[in-house]
Amino acid sequence: MDISTMNRGQLTILGSAFSVMLTMHFTVQLLSQHLFYWKNPKEQKAIIIIILMAPIYAIDSFVGLLDIRGSKPFFMFLDSIKECYEALVIAKFLALLYSYLNISISKNIVPDEIKGREIHHSFPITLFQPRTVRLNHQTLKLLKYWTWQFVIIRPVCSVLMIALQLLGLYTNWVSWTFTIILNISVSLALYSLVVFYHVFGKELEPHRPLAKFLCIKGIVFFCFWQGVALEILAAMGIIKSNHFWLDVEQIEEALQNVLVCLEMIIFSVFQQYAYPVTPYSGDVASKLLSDKKNE
Repeated sequence: MDISTMNRGQLTILGSAFSVMLTMHFTVQLLSQHLFYWKNPKEQKAIIIIILMAPIYAIDSFVGLLDIRGSKPFFMFLDSIKECYEALVIAKFLALLYSYLNISISKNIVPDEIKGREIHHSFPITLFQPRTVRLNHQTLKLLKYWTWQFVIIRPVCSVLMIALQLLGLYTNWVSWTFTIILNISVSLALYSLVVFYHVFGKELEPHRPLAKFLCIKGIVFFCFWQGVALEILAAMGIIKSNHFWLDVEQIEEALQNVLVCLEMIIFSVFQQYAYPVTPYSGDVASKLLSDKKNE
């Protein structure tokens, strides 16, 4: 089909498909580099899970765009896939930081040089924790639990939300209840990561922790806040439906999906900087060069 003869809907699908392919290209490029220089499986497994976040978000959004007339439970299911994967990524990010610092909670391994450091909590954490605590195995375990609770709560809430939606029991007060629970849960998980970063900022600096963290939260930030902005625009009547087969909510979902497809290209490129293969490629590259010289 000639592009000049396509309507706006077809052009949108084509452009979004191209965006997904670009995201896949940059992600597979980085993924293949890590697989080629497979030097530290513990760290690189976590990195692979994290960098797959961009293509999963892009593909998920593209599927939603293809079925633009999908039902409310369908769009909720697609959103749940992205948000559950986000929970897994947050857990893996903390595991990656632990690996950088040679910390193992399960094996009770905490380097002596980092024991005893002060952690300063802020409100509202001070309601159930002392303002200042000393770093030890128990406090590290607590930070891990604060992160992992979101990994459990997010999928459970997603299943309940979809089930209630299908049963017609997903009322406004139920929606607000889930929103409050999930916001508290994700805030606690992110708080634990921020505390961890502040305590070990000096040791983590060579690993670009801020860039790595922004890759994760940047994706979630754009998806969440542009979704809020689109809802406001729809409520104000700026986003309107001029199609008898599409309502405003479906157009709002379509706009969100198109924007996500475009944004994931940017994040897949940024991941090249945040999660480079260079920390793992040095020794392998030197060995290959040495082997060639010996030949």
